Amino acid sequence: MTAVRRAAVLGSPIAHSLSPVLHRAAYASLGLQGWQYDAVQVATEGELTDFVESCDASWAGLSLTMPLKRWVQPLLSGQSELARVTGAVNTVVFGADGSRTGHNTDVHGIAQALREHGQRDCRRAVVLGGGATACSAVAALNDLGCTAPRVVVRSVQRAADVSAVGRALGMDVRLVDWAGAASALADAEVVISTVPADAHEAVRQLVAPVGVHGLLLDVTYHPWPSAAATSWQRAGGRALGGFTMLVHQAAEQVRLMTAREPDVAAMRAAGEAALAGR
Repeated sequence: MTAVRRAAVLGSPIAHSLSPVLHRAAYASLGLQGWQYDAVQVATEGELTDFVESCDASWAGLSLTMPLKRWVQPLLSGQSELARVTGAVNTVVFGADGSRTGHNTDVHGIAQALREHGQRDCRRAVVLGGGATACSAVAALNDLGCTAPRVVVRSVQRAADVSAVGRALGMDVRLVDWAGAASALADAEVVISTVPADAHEAVRQLVAPVGVHGLLLDVTYHPWPSAAATSWQRAGGRALGGFTMLVHQAAEQVRLMTAREPDVAAMRAAGEAALAGR
């Protein structure tokens, strides 16, 4: 009899998540019979606490969306250094001893997506937005050798977290007001937009008057191309959607939860097929 091993992505809303498709494809590629991965609606901090506390020895791990990435931290036995520095836990791994360890695989996903599209290193980079994903983006840029990224925010006073990430990693993060960002975009080799799709008009207005040459990674991925990506390409740059980032961060989650190397190509194909059906 094959032992059941369980994992899930938690969040609200969560029905749209591609994570079940990606993880199940990884399990199939590894021949992991008995492994299950589901999407579970969890909307409040109390619901998260109850769910995590209810996980028994059959559970291998959890994937988390915001704001659960921060709410989960008091429930953990420990965190990886990267999760601690970024202040965001998107992955929980359950140990055989009952431990719960938090990880951040978003950083890996961003860095690998950029590398896959030819960006092996970087000196001049810009991050749009100052939230949790922006914190991971700054850490990913550090992996690529960019030690002084510019981070474009609506309010410098509300960007304390992303500044703290830079300090912890020994980086010189420079905060830029949204209104003064055009020159930084024109000069950038890489721009990572963490702006949600419903705010892409602001990105379009920022890009429209300038010429650009760098690579834009827009963390949104459906529909694609996004409004931000279309504007970027019209201004002269190249654009990459967040789907590639999603695949690579999910692959890293599978490695952490199974201690096996998944077939990333199989995960990508499954995700592409699912998106094509939407």
